[in-house]
Amino acid sequence: MERDLTTSEPILRLENLHKRFGPLEVLTGLDLDLRAGETTVVIGESGTGKSVLLKHIVGLLRPDAGSVYFHGRRMDGLSERDWVEPRMRFGFLFQLSALFDSLTVGENVGFPLTIHTRRKRREIDSVVAQKLAMVGLDGLQAKRVSELSGGQKKRVALARAIALDPEVILYDEPTTGLDPPRADVINELILRLRHAMRVTGIVVTHDMASAFKVADRIVMLHRGRLIFDGSAADIRRSTDARVQRFIEGRASAEDLEALHQRDEI
Repeated sequence: MERDLTTSEPILRLENLHKRFGPLEVLTGLDLDLRAGETTVVIGESGTGKSVLLKHIVGLLRPDAGSVYFHGRRMDGLSERDWVEPRMRFGFLFQLSALFDSLTVGENVGFPLTIHTRRKRREIDSVVAQKLAMVGLDGLQAKRVSELSGGQKKRVALARAIALDPEVILYDEPTTGLDPPRADVINELILRLRHAMRVTGIVVTHDMASAFKVADRIVMLHRGRLIFDGSAADIRRSTDARVQRFIEGRASAEDLEALHQRDEI
């Protein structure tokens, strides 16, 4: 599916986004523009608002303050009814795949088409076969979810996420729970979908090998704010200690000090 990606306007814009859950302030004035056709990887420690950010983009959460724009249209104030059509333009790969155990692989992938379109069964089956072929699983339509490996479940969930030919795909920890070879299959699929469907990708991950492989751009959140925005090469050269500690997987001095204090008790 060819898309015109020549516009200079961002496909998504988040302005001064704030979100609090009780006493915990998760997003604290976040500003972020996302460009069409790029894969942006969002990294940061747990609790910094990465998944919360994704949920704001598709209207599953509403900001306490700030704005969310999609193709220049303000989205954060839309009713659930008004969100129905825009959500069809997004694909969402959930961290735990979120497949329906009671349905077959083919029924899972075809579910968005059954719910949101009036296509006949033959047309739906054709699309399901096409999407499963894109993730290397055509022929497994009759299998039950319980018969699949973890990697296969991720790929079926990805086939479902692209069933409606979305403009944007949101990946929430796409490689979590997978061994390195299986994780790399998901990375390859992210790259393939970007080129084959010309989709805009937003990937939340702690997996730096994945981030470096799939990213056109990497942004890092810390305490609800953006502290880095650049390429994979840029982040390797960053002099920010918080950035380097994260990408190298090193504990902070504060965490180490807390461990020493516990040892002394």
